[in-house]
Amino acid sequence: MHSNTMPSQLNDQADDHGEAIEGIEVQADGIPEATVARLPVYLRALYGLAERGISTVASEELAAAAGVNSAKLRKDLSHLGSYGIRGVGYDVDYLVYQVSRTLGLTQDWPVVIVGAGNLGRALANYGGFVSRGFTIAAMLDSDTAIVGSRIARLTVRHVDELEAVVARHHVAIGVIATPAGSAQAVCDRFVSAGVTSILNFAPLVLSVPEGVDVRKVDLSIELQILAFHAQRRSSARPADAPGNAETHGKRSTPRVAQELAAKG
Repeated sequence: MHSNTMPSQLNDQADDHGEAIEGIEVQADGIPEATVARLPVYLRALYGLAERGISTVASEELAAAAGVNSAKLRKDLSHLGSYGIRGVGYDVDYLVYQVSRTLGLTQDWPVVIVGAGNLGRALANYGGFVSRGFTIAAMLDSDTAIVGSRIARLTVRHVDELEAVVARHHVAIGVIATPAGSAQAVCDRFVSAGVTSILNFAPLVLSVPEGVDVRKVDLSIELQILAFHAQRRSSARPADAPGNAETHGKRSTPRVAQELAAKG
């Protein structure tokens, strides 16, 4: 079994050295995993530039739009064979094509979503998938009260049809938007059906065999990380600063916690 977790710091080390080092994954075509992870960010920035009618962009401008330093961006793009033109920069349309081709977005990818709850519905209704090369081929759920309903022009089908749907639509990517309790079973069925790319929204680390790629999106973890940074900023404020967590409302955080505990 293997996990899809990889320390980002190690990824960046591999990227900075331009070669694989022990414990660092590099794609078969020689592009470091860290670079692959940043390519969608560059593509989003490039789409934004194109929509504003910008035809060429300097590496510094594109790096700023993507939130990375320009040296890292230039090195990332060099893996694609794109070096820009000194004094001119990068051709936006051509770079969109290069990045899209590298990411495999020059063809449509059929996607199946399992879980037609609030999250699954939001994903199905997101219009950005189609414009980025992804087609929601089907939505599945186990709740008979939901099966048969219409969501984003799709009729929700029973999860028992998963294998048949994967085969019929040649599904490349499976999305799991179920509760944690059923996520692993759904994952196992995807893998057995031949799906080797899975996007997991369930709050659970999935076990998959070698050759299966899993990307995990855990919104609660992201919120907790934001809370950590918010707390640090709050703690750095002067004691009498407005909004300080220790003085807000004249009640300290420890005192509030004690009062809540006393109330049972």
